[in-house]
Amino acid sequence: MNTGALIMKTPAKPLALIAVLKAVAGKESALKEALSALVEPSRSEPGNIEYTLFEARDEHGTFYMRECFKDQAALDAHVATPHYQQFAAASGEWLAEPPQLIFLNQVSG
Repeated sequence: MNTGALIMKTPAKPLALIAVLKAVAGKESALKEALSALVEPSRSEPGNIEYTLFEARDEHGTFYMRECFKDQAALDAHVATPHYQQFAAASGEWLAEPPQLIFLNQVSG
C-alpha cells in the first residue's frame, strides 16, 4: 500500500496583522499621505489579500493598517518592495514611536 498518496500538504494559512502607527504632533497629515500612498501598490502585490488604512476616531494621528498576505513569503516580499522601503526610510520624521505590529490568528470562518 502506498501511504504516501494519503499525505496531503497543508496549505499555508494567510498571515494577518494590524500595524499601529502614531504620528508626531504636527505631522499627522504627512503620515496620512505617506500611508495612503502605500495602499494601491501594496494591494497590487501578488501575495496581498488585504491592505486597508484606518484612522482612530478619537485619536487624531493614530493610524491602523489592516494587512493580510497569502503567507510569510508574501509579507517578506512586501517589506522588500521599493514603495515600502521608501516609506520605511522616510517614516522616522513622521512617527512618534516605532510601529506596533499585532499579528492575528483567524478564529472564525
